[in-house]
Amino acid sequence: MFKYLLLLLGFLLLIKGADLFVEGSSSIARLLRIPSIIIGLTVVAFGTSMPEASVSITAALSGKNDLSLSNVVGSNIFNLLVVVGVSAAIYPMKVQPSVLKKDLPFSILISGALLLMCIPSAYRGMRVSILSRTEGIVLLAAFFIYVAFTVREALKARQTDAPADDPDGPAPAARPIPLILLYIVLGMAGIVLGGDLVVDSASAIALTFGWSETFIGLTIVALGTSLPELVTSVVAARKGESDLSLGNAIGSNIFNILLVLGVSAALHPIAVNIFTVYDTIFLIVSSIIVYLFAIHKQDLDRREGLLMIPLYVLFFVYIILR
Repeated sequence: MFKYLLLLLGFLLLIKGADLFVEGSSSIARLLRIPSIIIGLTVVAFGTSMPEASVSITAALSGKNDLSLSNVVGSNIFNLLVVVGVSAAIYPMKVQPSVLKKDLPFSILISGALLLMCIPSAYRGMRVSILSRTEGIVLLAAFFIYVAFTVREALKARQTDAPADDPDGPAPAARPIPLILLYIVLGMAGIVLGGDLVVDSASAIALTFGWSETFIGLTIVALGTSLPELVTSVVAARKGESDLSLGNAIGSNIFNILLVLGVSAALHPIAVNIFTVYDTIFLIVSSIIVYLFAIHKQDLDRREGLLMIPLYVLFFVYIILR
């Protein structure tokens, strides 16, 4: 009974934490004249990726490699199809040209790179491959390059949008700066703590049913660690911050592969189950489908959002039956 109470408490912390974090992050974007999509791709994505980082790095250090890798792949599929799908169904998203030209293609590119790192041994008839320390360092290097490029774009956008008479002056804040910072800190704390409670209690409940570690990583843990992204993006969509919502989902996927898996593999080589190769292929295919939806009219409408959710249901049924 106690595990179920902790699960409920985790959900409550996630919801309230996400509400505070979105409010604070969007206020920072307005204050600094930084586009919401940049805030979503960086600050919000980093905050909501903390549960994945905590779970995957801990799993790698303790030798539970199946949980580490399946958590990231499962979370990314959930972010792409459910988080973006539900958000678009609530509030249609206008997709920025920068997302279509850089962020979504980059997300597909690094998913393909992850597949190449995982797949060679599968061709030789082996059931597992290894994500080595060297490959983890390569992923981390790509992460720092991506963040540096995104920050440069944010500074460029700030200079472009700043008024001519005061190019460096901040825009008027809707709320006092200390209150905005408090919202962000409390929101992130609620998201991380809530995510941890949900994952720990849900995993404990799942283990009582005798499910495998890989299955738990792809389902319970992946869904649990993706709840911050889901709640944050849904709250952002309801507030009309569609750029923040989309940026959060895409940025989290990029952070999960480059930062979370990069650190995990650099600390301890990760064994790759052959099923993870199949799951990564599904992630790439899903990413391409979402990209085609987005590039068609440079938006994601309710109909397209509602089409993404059944794709995830099909994946979920597949991992249950295999």
